[in-house]
Amino acid sequence: MASFWDRIIRAAKLDVDLYEEVEADKGALGQAMGVVVLSSIAAGVGTIGRGGPGGILMGTIVALVGWYVWAYLVYFIGTKFLPEAQTRADHGELLRTVGFSSSPGLIRILGIIPAMTGIVFLGASIWMLVAMVVAVRQALDYESTLRAVGVCAIAWGVQTLVLLLVLYLLGVPAKPV
Repeated sequence: MASFWDRIIRAAKLDVDLYEEVEADKGALGQAMGVVVLSSIAAGVGTIGRGGPGGILMGTIVALVGWYVWAYLVYFIGTKFLPEAQTRADHGELLRTVGFSSSPGLIRILGIIPAMTGIVFLGASIWMLVAMVVAVRQALDYESTLRAVGVCAIAWGVQTLVLLLVLYLLGVPAKPV
């Protein structure tokens, strides 16, 4: 089995073989969860000036729940609504590949440098989105990258709507952008 850190680096390099490897490795679920946790901690440290130490814990919990929900949405949309003929996947495969697509988020720790926060978080977000598309394409056995982009876009829209609904039901006021 490949080392944890080697897998993180390969995932961040968008190594297609890595995503195939973790898709097939049922024992990689703990490692995928570790990547999500480390990435969320890096984000928390990168924004500690705004969120404080409590923000790190809450951010990690939210990231873990978001990871699980996101993987399920991608699984459901990708296998039920937009499958290709060869698409075969289960929720675990998506959890593993999507978890590793959080690897580029580790650079968010550099956001602790005040002048760098915005650019670091923007760069990490774009890099993580590209990694997500690679992960989804591999996990769903797509030949089309455009289809993987579509699944990610639809899942993002659904997750955003659900989040807004939850916030509304909790009575959290919407803030204008």
